[in-house]
Amino acid sequence: MTAPGTRDGEEVEDRDVEDRYVEEALALVKEDRDKARHRDSARGRGNAAHRDTAPGRDDATPPDSAPHPDTASHRDTAGVPAPTPAAAAPAHGPQARAPEARAPQDRHHKATPWPDAREIAARAGRGGARRAPVPLPLDSTLGHTLAAPLTALTDLPSFDTSAMDGWAVAGPGPWNVRDKGVLAGHAEHARLDDGEAVRIATGARIPPDTTAVLRSEHGRVDDRGRLHATRDLGHGQDIRSRGQECRSGDQLLPPGTLVTPAVLGLAAAAGYDTLTAVPRPRADVLVLGDELLTEGLPHDGLIRDALGPMLPPWLRALGAEVTGVRRIGDDADALHEAITASDADLVVTTGGTASGPVDHVHPTLRRIGAELLVDGVKVRPGHPMLLARTKENQHLVGLPGNPLAAVSGLLTLAEPLLRTLAARPAQEPYALPLQEAVHGHPYDTRLVPVVLRADCAVPLHYNGPAMLRGVAAADALAVVPPGGARPGQAAEILDLPWATAGIGVCFT
Repeated sequence: MTAPGTRDGEEVEDRDVEDRYVEEALALVKEDRDKARHRDSARGRGNAAHRDTAPGRDDATPPDSAPHPDTASHRDTAGVPAPTPAAAAPAHGPQARAPEARAPQDRHHKATPWPDAREIAARAGRGGARRAPVPLPLDSTLGHTLAAPLTALTDLPSFDTSAMDGWAVAGPGPWNVRDKGVLAGHAEHARLDDGEAVRIATGARIPPDTTAVLRSEHGRVDDRGRLHATRDLGHGQDIRSRGQECRSGDQLLPPGTLVTPAVLGLAAAAGYDTLTAVPRPRADVLVLGDELLTEGLPHDGLIRDALGPMLPPWLRALGAEVTGVRRIGDDADALHEAITASDADLVVTTGGTASGPVDHVHPTLRRIGAELLVDGVKVRPGHPMLLARTKENQHLVGLPGNPLAAVSGLLTLAEPLLRTLAARPAQEPYALPLQEAVHGHPYDTRLVPVVLRADCAVPLHYNGPAMLRGVAAADALAVVPPGGARPGQAAEILDLPWATAGIGVCFT
């Protein structure tokens, strides 16, 4: 679900930000007083077992760390309702919860740290049965991973070829030029004798006993038809010798290599018609929410679905084959049927991961006996995300409904899982200094869209959980630790797939 402020458990984006911080600060003060009073009472009874059992508000930001208006007009607190005057607001989730749901404070208390969540997701992909490699025609392997070494089936080049247009010459000059030239793709030309030359095209087979190739711009023909070199010519110059690049049987690329356009070209040159590849993991997308429109302008409380168009190509960029996109609405039985009927390796749901009256993901997972591997992550936006094992070889990633929160869930849980299933190499970790200060959450990691410059990462505006304007212009997401980052502080960088691989590679 992608509507800000339309569902319990998701952040109300259109509330005045400053008023909300005042309310949250007051709630913090009230809660601190309540906790102090509770501890004093516990000491008076001699029972210390009750102290500090409530973690307190995890989503409140002290007034001195409120977001800068230019960089965070909406705090990344997807899943956090505005506090009520009657009591301190819960840490996460709605004020009205399904009876069997865990308390929101308890859920955040048990939420998984962001680095651990990524590792759990990667490890989950290694836990199932080994996926059998498949032979694929070259034109179908782009974006797959090699399941076997790419070994040369022939010498490259397979015969001596000319590296330039010009003349093949034998011995010292000047040379008598033969009438008939040598073109690429033709059979071997007759042997040259010393003092002879023949016109030759780039890529053409070198005639036997050729000494060198004289480039067109480095030779001249006199009135008697004799060829002269206008500069020194070395033995073997501009001849690509047989086996110069590789010999038959050489390993060109190891298993686990991502098939890029360059890999396709190398495989074809080395004699391959098919490649043995790791099959792409299959993914089904289930879009939840009765409030979503598939066309036209928002009206009458209905909004456009942003995740339905965005998720399939993004999942393909992460290595998946998207086998279906279904719009479920807020129907618990339909969600149950869709999950249990899916034979995909990964099911991705959007929204419904909190504890509101129409948030059906947790109840459905309990109903089918799924194993929750990650139930909430200490990251903003997107902390209500989850990862579950639904079958022996199937997982479900539950994404929050807010669009940027869903992106956070993709990169936190779906990317490591799909990378492992597809046998893709992990991004080499790197960090860049931030050009500007970035406000952080007091306890959670933040993922902030950035553009990359030569020596720094520039945080982008419009980075609230319901916003896509920032990430649409981004090259990457910066990983901001709890408490925020100062200008010049190095932050881990998560590249967006199209920023490094190109649109044609990652979305095919």
